[in-house]
Amino acid sequence: MVAKVAIDLGLDRLFAYEAPEGLKKKLAVGQLLLVPFGHRNARGFVMELSDAAPEAKEGYSLKQIHSILDETPFFSPALLKLVRRIAEYTAAPIESVLRAAVPAAVVKQEVRPRELLFVEPALAPCAMELTKRQRWLYDQVVRLGGGWMRQLCDELKTTPSSLRALGQKGLLTVAARQRRRDPLAGRRVLPSKPLPLNGEQSAALAKIAGLGSGGSGPSTLLLHGVTGSGKTEVYLQAIAAELAAGRGAIVMVPEIALTPQTVQRFASRFGDRVAVLHSALSEGERYDEWHRIRSGEARVVVGPRSAVFAPVRGLGLVVVDEEHETSYKQEDNPRYNARDVAVMRGAIEGAKVVLGSATPSLETWANVAKGKYAVATMSSRAGAGKLPYVNIVDMGEERGGRDASDGPRGAIFSARLLDAVKTRLERGEQTILFLNRRGYSRSVTCAACGYVAECPECSLPYTYHRADDCCRCHVCGGWIPTPKACPSCGSPSLDYRGIGTQRAELALSKCFPSARILRMDADSTSRKNSHDDILGAFRRHEADILIGTQMIAKGLDFPNVTLVGVLNADSSLNMPDFRAGERTYQLLSQVAGRAGRAELPGEVFIQTYDPSSSVIRAAARGDYAAFAAEELSVRRGLGFPPYCHLSVIGLRSRDLKLVGSWAEMYATSLARVKGLDVGDAVPCALEKADGLYRWQIVVRAQSVALTVKSWRWLLSVRPPPSALIAYIDIDAFGMM
Repeated sequence: MVAKVAIDLGLDRLFAYEAPEGLKKKLAVGQLLLVPFGHRNARGFVMELSDAAPEAKEGYSLKQIHSILDETPFFSPALLKLVRRIAEYTAAPIESVLRAAVPAAVVKQEVRPRELLFVEPALAPCAMELTKRQRWLYDQVVRLGGGWMRQLCDELKTTPSSLRALGQKGLLTVAARQRRRDPLAGRRVLPSKPLPLNGEQSAALAKIAGLGSGGSGPSTLLLHGVTGSGKTEVYLQAIAAELAAGRGAIVMVPEIALTPQTVQRFASRFGDRVAVLHSALSEGERYDEWHRIRSGEARVVVGPRSAVFAPVRGLGLVVVDEEHETSYKQEDNPRYNARDVAVMRGAIEGAKVVLGSATPSLETWANVAKGKYAVATMSSRAGAGKLPYVNIVDMGEERGGRDASDGPRGAIFSARLLDAVKTRLERGEQTILFLNRRGYSRSVTCAACGYVAECPECSLPYTYHRADDCCRCHVCGGWIPTPKACPSCGSPSLDYRGIGTQRAELALSKCFPSARILRMDADSTSRKNSHDDILGAFRRHEADILIGTQMIAKGLDFPNVTLVGVLNADSSLNMPDFRAGERTYQLLSQVAGRAGRAELPGEVFIQTYDPSSSVIRAAARGDYAAFAAEELSVRRGLGFPPYCHLSVIGLRSRDLKLVGSWAEMYATSLARVKGLDVGDAVPCALEKADGLYRWQIVVRAQSVALTVKSWRWLLSVRPPPSALIAYIDIDAFGMM
């Protein structure tokens, strides 16, 4: 028997090994093996098994497999088929897809199940001689039904040696047992029951149940529901139906929206059948959760994009919440979009796929129009909540208005927004303020000579952080102490330009000295569980105002929040990206959706210097259909997605001349391929990052297969030198 094995070296090829007689009956596709490779041993996954040996060169013979590291396969045949399809579609080495599909902690040799001592009653004491204390201890262990050694010692105010003494008498059994490292340990999760559905929710649930029935019709559905329309309850009841039928489910949530509130909604409904997978877990927690899924103990998986690979047995449903989110796109190899992978997996395993969003991606909207996806619409909020009233504030008219930190030089808050905040404080209601820029100010500039403090490794100005009085680069993470004078001319006249969350927080505290303010951004949530702590405090109304970046835009449901302010709606609209309008619409709609989610009415203020923008006006009206129609018309005329597949070829090097010349050569070579629309080789908008110069080539085509084939051909005839990194991003999201 011959096994074809993918070795974890990024070589994008399989290696054949002979199975020793003693392993032939144990081998299975998807297992992890130890095999000889060169002058060392390597680990790899079995991708294929066959009885016929491949032709070997004269004088060579196949090496034998050393051992099977885990007899239970890590991948089912269906998951391996998915891995191959992703590798083909993204032009990524198959080994990189395998790495992405299994958490590193699961295959690390040093990560193992946690074992702790467990104590339980064994025999009745009968006439055995025991001290009064020993008899009391025994009775207490019996009353408790046993327990973990450490917990019993704490609860009974005793020592391990005292319990072991009873074990030596045969009264107790003390033995090591595996104990799960539970990500939800210490959190109070109260059971919940299904809520009554309104008409739109019931219709949506019925459509999900009927997906792919009879082998005809779409198996993927867009659940297009406004914010607060009750999409999560529809997900929960759809999952319950799958569990009742003996099938499992995966729920994918953007990492930024994977809050304790989100996880607890699923855990409260499905209890121990829920497993959580995300980057904030410890290696031990990831190890235990993944093995619970593989064994079938956990039937519902909640997690970010990597959860799409969870080894759920009998998968019946995949939910992709906020399907438009760019965080579903992996930024390095393999550059897959988890939303699209979910649809692939559903097709391979015969599972239903639900894509949920109040602001769907235009690619998904176009697939609905083509009849490729079904759609269920929920146009009103569930329960007593009503959609908030949205005000557009022209900040051009606010210059010289009230501002506690900058005076008349430029308003952070409009007068109307400050009045609205004051009203909420008087009523005891809460406010959320959104500004998608962390730090204090976006640059430090010399007023005398114009010098700008820039990161030497990146083509970006440093961002000033007042909290720790330093200048930080938000690309590479580098920092310098804040200069006291201009390094170029020596002038002490330094100007801190632009507004970040720290500056807005300080200004707000001066406007409302008695208000309790919390800030939530990457700086304030760097500690483990700090995300949970901030949101928990706000939920308990220990703060009146929450100000933050896009962390606060999604997945939050606070009944007492009646006011949302968007401090600068123009920041994302002016990005050099053809998707800027779409992303701005989505972000504004999602942020606005945090207001008025219960009985109290909500109000939103969108501050902008471009109040006539059709994107901002459509977001204020909540008119997604009108926005999509206008945007799609523009895209069709320009030949941009969803009317083509757009890929970006990226080149990176520390040598500016090298990266530019190779980018131009690659662009010239690809331009000769019929069916490809190849743009010029140009420096990226962010021309340098982490010390590497960055160039890109935009390639448009009707067929991904043609783009991938052309790229593979180009690499075979013009492989990049060692000083150059070259890659392709299929269906690219980032144009920076």
